[in-house]
Amino acid sequence: MRIDKFLKVSRLIKRRTVANDACDAAHISVNGKVVKASYDVKVGDVIEIAFGEKTLRVRVTDVRDSTKKADAAEMYEVVD
Repeated sequence: MRIDKFLKVSRLIKRRTVANDACDAAHISVNGKVVKASYDVKVGDVIEIAFGEKTLRVRVTDVRDSTKKADAAEMYEVVD
């Protein structure tokens, strides 16, 4: 699954276009490398999202094409 779609399905970012723009602006990195929106997400990847001054790090635990809002948080775990 593309990273922009994963970010939207997992509800880490609300819209896919916003996730795509974040990738273009180099705010998204996976396993320490800045990635494009077409990057293929795999279970075990560590995604870093830069929100201004804050950085959110999550580890991918599941990849699904769609999910309910209540189950979206099961697709990742926050890493500190």
